[in-house]
This record gives sequence, C-alpha cells and structure tokens, in this order.
Amino acid sequence: MELRWTSKALSDLTRLHEFLATVNKSAAARAVQALTAAATSLVSNPRIGERLEEFDPREIRRILVGRYDLRYEIETSTIYILRLWHTREER
Repeated sequence: MELRWTSKALSDLTRLHEFLATVNKSAAARAVQALTAAATSLVSNPRIGERLEEFDPREIRRILVGRYDLRYEIETSTIYILRLWHTREER
C-alpha cells in the first residue's frame, strides 16, 4: 500500500498546528506527530478504521487519533488521507 495526503488534508494539518502552536508549540508538534504516525500505520493495517457507509461505493474510513478524526479512502493499492479535524470542531 502507498500513502498519499490530499491537499485538503495537508491544509487541515497545517491549520491544526497553527491553532495549537499559538497556545503550546510542543503540544502542536506532538499532535502533528501523532496524526502523521497514525496515517503511516494505515499502510500495514488499512482497514482498521470504521467504514463510513454513507460514502458507498467509495471505501471511506475513519480513525480517531486522540481527539482528532482522520478520514481516509482506500483505492486499489493507495490510501488517501482526505481530511482531519478536532472532534470539537463543527463539521
């Protein structure tokens, strides 16, 4: 499996880091590290996340990383990280 980040997911990661960094730079770095590590772990366990049936026939899944929701799509041999946000954000 190959891992790819969409531009929206990278923007989300940047936005979350910038928001946290204003309060605590080390917490911001830890959050980004946890999210990127979780995404990387999907390569060996791609179907560990909950499947979101409302997106059928696409295989969209989600995992929770602490208080962050990470959405991804499995397409053939590629995992696309689609979006991520804090669970307290209104989405």
